[in-house]
Amino acid sequence: MILSLLKTTSRLFIFAGGLLLGIQVPNFVDQYERRIDAHYLEVSANISGFQSTADLLFSGDMEALITYYADSNDLVFESDAQSIRSIVYRYNRISNEREALSGNIFAAAMHVILYADDEFLDETFDQYGYTVPLNMLAVEWGLAIALLLTIAIDLGLFACVKCAGLIGRKKKNQLKSP
Repeated sequence: MILSLLKTTSRLFIFAGGLLLGIQVPNFVDQYERRIDAHYLEVSANISGFQSTADLLFSGDMEALITYYADSNDLVFESDAQSIRSIVYRYNRISNEREALSGNIFAAAMHVILYADDEFLDETFDQYGYTVPLNMLAVEWGLAIALLLTIAIDLGLFACVKCAGLIGRKKKNQLKSP
């Protein structure tokens, strides 16, 4: 009786925890996307002047502009080549991140879970505000994760009990055999 009550209560806690975790997924992905968009606006402004020069003098080829700066005999230009290279690298990195997040919410969530950029993921975690949004998307994610987590844990426990039962029977059979 008490074991059954404990089992039921445990399932409810697992389900509730999964529900609360799942509700956070769309909100976290949204905050991550907003962070990426903000950084994109910043880096776009940083690169725009250099891109204009590359468009005017090098048919839009930023690498040719960087090479020109690096090969210059002017120390200022040479040192600026690395700065421009850093801006271009950051622009490309953030652009790729924006592209990866442009799909549906499931694809965006999988990207954030598996392949998110560490810098922006850390920023999002540091400034994340836990909320309980009551929109349909959050409820759907919450229910899905709660159900999957509950089923996975139940199946895992079931498998452990079955394995333990098989091992116990095997030992009993070995002890009975002379």
